Amino acid sequence: LVSWYDNEWGYSNRLIDLVCHMAVVDGTVPSPAKIVSIKAREIFDSRGNPTVEVDLLTDMHLFRAAVPSGASTGIYEALELRDGDKKRLLGKGVLKAVSNVNDILAPKLVGLDVTKQSEIDTLMVETIDGTQNDWGWSKSSLGANAILAVSMAVCRAGAASMQMPLYEYIANIAGRPTDKYMMPVPSFNVINGGSHAGNRLACQEFMILPVGASTFKEALIMGCEVY
Repeated sequence: LVSWYDNEWGYSNRLIDLVCHMAVVDGTVPSPAKIVSIKAREIFDSRGNPTVEVDLLTDMHLFRAAVPSGASTGIYEALELRDGDKKRLLGKGVLKAVSNVNDILAPKLVGLDVTKQSEIDTLMVETIDGTQNDWGWSKSSLGANAILAVSMAVCRAGAASMQMPLYEYIANIAGRPTDKYMMPVPSFNVINGGSHAGNRLACQEFMILPVGASTFKEALIMGCEVY
């Protein structure tokens, strides 16, 4: 009777999707979903480095988000919390960040409405973590990787709860118009520098943008031809 599948929001239930759709058709909009549980774990990214993944369970769906982990960080960036244990994963483990999600963030977020993205983000950053530096909220207590993983999962859950594609939901909560969309302009990285490359170039990436193309396909062709 119940069939699970993976879509752009995470793991969803077809039967529940049908019930929600019929509720909209009948004029009854389902109430926003609540957070039932949050569980974090340590995974490995495409570079083989540890990062944080979170499963957020509502009363209707399961949503998953993994934090992107950059190879280089600047002085103005929020703190990416690492374990620092050189005997394990060269000190890059994220078990502390995982523990912060499971033991600190999760208990305080259970029961909250997943569509309250701004309120949940503010609660995690300013109240539960509360650390600041000269440039703003540094997230140095819980770790930006712990907070971001939860925030991304909440965002996906909120989009599904509102029955919107993720891009439309993000535009909606950002106060942007949702009646007309434009495809992003593809950016092509043609020369590398900085800490990623073995040269003396100060700029990390030299990119070209095919501005003025009439379609995404044309923009892609222009970029490839120039490269």
